[in-house]
Amino acid sequence: MVPRAFSQTARRDAKAVVPILDPNSLDRFVDPLPLPVVAKPLGERALPDKSGERVPFYRVPMRAITAQLHRDLPPTNLWSYGGSVPGVMFDTQCGQGLFVEWANELPTKHFLPVDYSVHGAGPDTPEVRTVVHLHGAKTPPESDGYPEDWSVPGESRTYYYPNQQDAAQLWYHDHAIGITRLNIYAGLLGLHVIRDQAEQQLGLPNGKYEVPLVLFDRHLRRDGQLSYPSSWVPEVLGEVPLVNGKIFPYLDVEARKYRFRVVNAANGRLYRLSWPHEVEVHQIGTDQGLLPAPVAITHVVLAPGERADLVVDFAPQRGNRIVLSDDAFTLMEFRVSAAAVSDPSEVPARLRPVPRAAESSAVKTRWLTLDELKKGMSASGGMLLNKTPWHMPITEKPVLGTTEIWELANLTDDVHPIHLHLVRFQILDRRRFDVFQYMTTGTLRYRDPARLPDPDEMGWKDTARVDGQTVTRIIVPFEGYAGRYVWHCHNLEHEDNEMMRPYEVLAART
Repeated sequence: MVPRAFSQTARRDAKAVVPILDPNSLDRFVDPLPLPVVAKPLGERALPDKSGERVPFYRVPMRAITAQLHRDLPPTNLWSYGGSVPGVMFDTQCGQGLFVEWANELPTKHFLPVDYSVHGAGPDTPEVRTVVHLHGAKTPPESDGYPEDWSVPGESRTYYYPNQQDAAQLWYHDHAIGITRLNIYAGLLGLHVIRDQAEQQLGLPNGKYEVPLVLFDRHLRRDGQLSYPSSWVPEVLGEVPLVNGKIFPYLDVEARKYRFRVVNAANGRLYRLSWPHEVEVHQIGTDQGLLPAPVAITHVVLAPGERADLVVDFAPQRGNRIVLSDDAFTLMEFRVSAAAVSDPSEVPARLRPVPRAAESSAVKTRWLTLDELKKGMSASGGMLLNKTPWHMPITEKPVLGTTEIWELANLTDDVHPIHLHLVRFQILDRRRFDVFQYMTTGTLRYRDPARLPDPDEMGWKDTARVDGQTVTRIIVPFEGYAGRYVWHCHNLEHEDNEMMRPYEVLAART
């Protein structure tokens, strides 16, 4: 569905009509799929715990770049981590911590329009500011990327990432309050893979047969430049699909199994990825690592921030061309070699134990609403969590080492992908309810029985799709660190306009 702000093929701003690129005017599958450059450490630094242990140290500059998104387009102005979009990829091991100096070397003026009416983006605030969040990581609070801990051009922040968690596909991106949507749209996003011995012993496709696929969409002008609305809108759904920063790329593959690590890095688009029915696809993992067992699929749904770990067997497709699509786009093409090859990789029947968290282990249950402000309640018509603006006192204060159930009641018609920093969780169930009755009388009436999560959601998650007029229950062990974190909708336009709240993990009493 095309949002109202982009219901025409051109957008009128204060100065002129800006022609928007029709992606159907471009030839398809003429550019090879680019692969991220793996970050290289510059040296080592000692841990702050005075243990004497030294860990790798990286420095990643944020810079303005140009990149050609399609063979037939002029170079596009972007912002990058390390010189590319997506940025450099961290390929790490569980238990091997690292330092990253995130250096803001960007211009002092944003090249996308800043709406100063959005909370946190007032005219007295520097126009260009950044802070990096490693999405899905169990990190100390001072390295989590709190939205108000931003730096301006010429400054840097050094963060420590312990990597003390199961193997998983994480990703990093900007998180500066009030302009997260602009900075990520400009290109500030990248990948962070954590590996462990248990996963490496499974025999899954690896090396050149393991390929990241970072999905996002953009509005482009006909001159190849990014286009973004001059004032806040509820979501931005671009006409132009990109995979790893290219429009309609292709990938040459051998006739064997491949592992694809898929990330939805879009501002607001929900992808429903579809493979041809004759192609054998198994989902083996989700946000926080492997599922208990592979799940045979023909499609996978990913809201912004969610990830999927897939194994695709191209062996029966020798000499064929396979197209990956979603409901709105053709995304890319796989060109399968006609040559037969040996394939030592496996997809084991059992991947990793993922015991289901018992509801009885929860010490507290919280009822938390996802709300849309009525017209006139807000100058920009934003959304809220639990009817509470960002700047109000913290109301969620779980205790470190305890488990809670969060009942996320969506009072809107939209899908909201809810992300909690620091922790991983499991989805318990979803259940539709009568929103009108709840909002008018305060009485909760469910419309149908509770639905268990789909088989491809039965692993550990850090981002949950909360459907409209539905209560989604998650069970959350609060492990890792005490301190201040945030939870929010990962529709970036919603997040930037108050659909984000701080929460505090309290230290356990001794």
